[in-house]
Amino acid sequence: MKVIFAGTPEFAAIALSALLESRHEVKLVLSQPDRPAGRGLKLQPSAVKRLALEHALPVAQPTALRDLAVHETLRAVGADIMVVAAYGLILPRSVLAIPRLGAINIHASLLPRWRGAAPIQRALMAGDSETGVCIMQMEAGLDTGPVILSESIHILDEDDAQTLHDRLAHLGAKLVLRALEDLETGKAVPTSQPEEGATYASKLERTEARIDWTRPATEIWRKVRAFDPYPGAASHLGDMELKVWRASPGPRSGPPGTVLEAGPQGILVACGEGSLKIQELQRAGGRRLTAAEFLRGRPTVPGECFGD
Repeated sequence: MKVIFAGTPEFAAIALSALLESRHEVKLVLSQPDRPAGRGLKLQPSAVKRLALEHALPVAQPTALRDLAVHETLRAVGADIMVVAAYGLILPRSVLAIPRLGAINIHASLLPRWRGAAPIQRALMAGDSETGVCIMQMEAGLDTGPVILSESIHILDEDDAQTLHDRLAHLGAKLVLRALEDLETGKAVPTSQPEEGATYASKLERTEARIDWTRPATEIWRKVRAFDPYPGAASHLGDMELKVWRASPGPRSGPPGTVLEAGPQGILVACGEGSLKIQELQRAGGRRLTAAEFLRGRPTVPGECFGD
């Protein structure tokens, strides 16, 4: 089939790579405009744009999709279908109607749970035991369209947002090829989503990354995992700003934020319920350190306090 692909970050690039290795023809790639990044804040192309250019594919980067000139560009492709993955722009009905078979979306949750922008992080923060990928026929609503295919995976205690992202991205790439096959042969049976169980995965805000040590240890542990690699769960130790990258919950208790133990295996901090053993952390402007490395440079003793 002739495909228009719309996506921006690495999650989408993995799906685009799978499409490029398939028998389908990617005729046009849509990606968000280049953004400033890095220390020099130079404009950087998205992961999808970089991959598209490596394969000499035409790339369009509109700031919105209601422009009639954009519509003409899309119509000129003569696409059978549009595949969308973490694109970041709203597709109006007029755009969804352009390809012969409409548009399908690779969504990293088990819909209707976690519709919206941050399904991977929200699943981790909520303590979900499983998540997955849905291939959804797109419609005007936010992630409300009928589901063509879905597959679930277990969320492991070792998972953070990056490892879960990577597993779901590869699953999404596999499922979208199956969905295209089913749509082409007429075997696809889109199933309407139930409204029961619908939840919204709102975009992450940096303010959410602050650790509230009065919360239960398991909740803080989930936050640490959900905010790795971005933006990192944050706290203070004295006047030192820190990010906590790896930790595990435990049963010991004490005044919230108080250091209970500090040794090579970790820094044990009391929470509102239980305690959190910090195993990897980072000073502002520094690199990630194990607890042992951190303590060699900044000795920490029981009774000191984390907090804001």
